[in-house]
This record gives sequence, C-alpha cells and structure tokens, in this order.
Amino acid sequence: MTHAPDLSHSALIVAHGSPSDPESQEAALRALAARVGARMTGWRVEGATLAAKGRLEAAISELGKPLIYPFFMARGWFTGQVLAKKARAMGLHMLDPFGVEPDLVTCAQRELQAMLAMRSWRAEDTALVVAAHGSAVSRTSADSAYAFTRALHSRLGFVTTRTGFIEEPPFLKDVAQGLGQAICLPYFAQESGHMAHDVPVALAAAGFEGPVLPPFISWADTPALIADSIARQSADADLPTP
Repeated sequence: MTHAPDLSHSALIVAHGSPSDPESQEAALRALAARVGARMTGWRVEGATLAAKGRLEAAISELGKPLIYPFFMARGWFTGQVLAKKARAMGLHMLDPFGVEPDLVTCAQRELQAMLAMRSWRAEDTALVVAAHGSAVSRTSADSAYAFTRALHSRLGFVTTRTGFIEEPPFLKDVAQGLGQAICLPYFAQESGHMAHDVPVALAAAGFEGPVLPPFISWADTPALIADSIARQSADADLPTP
C-alpha cells in the first residue's frame, strides 16, 4: 500500500537490538526500514537500535526531525523511560509502539491460519503457546502478551491457549509441557538472543515438538502494518512538516 506524504516526511524505527551482536540487529532493522519506506511515497524511513552505540543519535542527525517509531512489544520501561527520554531531549515526537498496533492480532490470525492449513490441522484440535519476554520489574510486558493471547483464542478457538515467559513466571518451559498438537507463536519483535537461545531451550525442556513461528520482523505483513501506522499516527497527531 502506498501513502502520499502527509504532515511529516521522515521516520526512524527504533528497536532494542543486541549488545552482544549489535551489527546483525542493525542490519536487520535497516532492512525492515527499507521495506517500510518502499511503501511510503515521499517519506524517508531509517532504522537504529539502542544497543549499537551512537547509531540512534547519528540516524536522528541525518534525518533531521524524524518521527520515532518504537519497534517494541509493549509500552514498557524502554519505550516509556529510555526512548521517551531521548525523544523529549531532542524535541522529537514518539509514536505508539509496534506491540499495541490494532491490526497486529489480525496479522497473527493470518499467520496461524496459514500454519494450520499447511499442517492440515484444525484450531479446535490444536493448542497455542505464546512465548513472551516478561519482566521482573513491570507488569506491562506480561499484560500485553496476555491480552494478545486472549484475542487470538477468541478469534481462532484453539483447544487451549497458554502464555509463558522468559523473565518471569509462568515460565515458558512449564506452560509448554503436555500439549500434544501445538503451535508456538513468539511475542518478540526481533531475531534476538531470546529467539536464538532462550525460547528453543525452554521448548526443548518442555518436550514441545510443534512448529514455532518466526519473530514479527520476519512476517510478510509487518512492513505494511508499520507504514500504515506511521502515516495514520502522524496525521492523527497533526504534526508539522519538519
């Protein structure tokens, strides 16, 4: 879907990234930004992670006064404190994060229906496990994951749905046990260390043998979802042209 330029012409997609492997996360986010920008005529869209030292500031300097789009799953500590503080200090407007997108559940519904069809499974015979990060200090992350899981259960009618976390109970390795035919949907934005290590280790410990969907950065619908959101939020906020 192509958007005409509205009231702002540049946006910066910001993710947490990985302190242990900053360059691969930077490259992945830049690739996502390119796919988003290809859908937004007249806009320039770039990506930067918090983990890659100096990249956020360099990207903002290059773009001028970009809108900040948080590629995070919740209005948690990083979006509400770290990134919001940086945006305010630079006089920038921060949009709502990816995880609260109203169409995210619809995108997940399509992905799950495609997986069910590929396996010739029915939702009423299948369990769904949502693997999420969680937090030891904030309820926001868990609450977002629970709401997401409830919405998917309501729409698709899985025999059971469970939410398990990496950083807090109930832990993923516990909730993913004894489910039989099941699908795991990771509630993670990027292909992070959690996706590469923590999620598969927890699922293996649980004896979970079902398919695991990729993180949201790899979904076909994600670039269009972000492009639509940036255009809509900038218009709704009546932001001046930089």
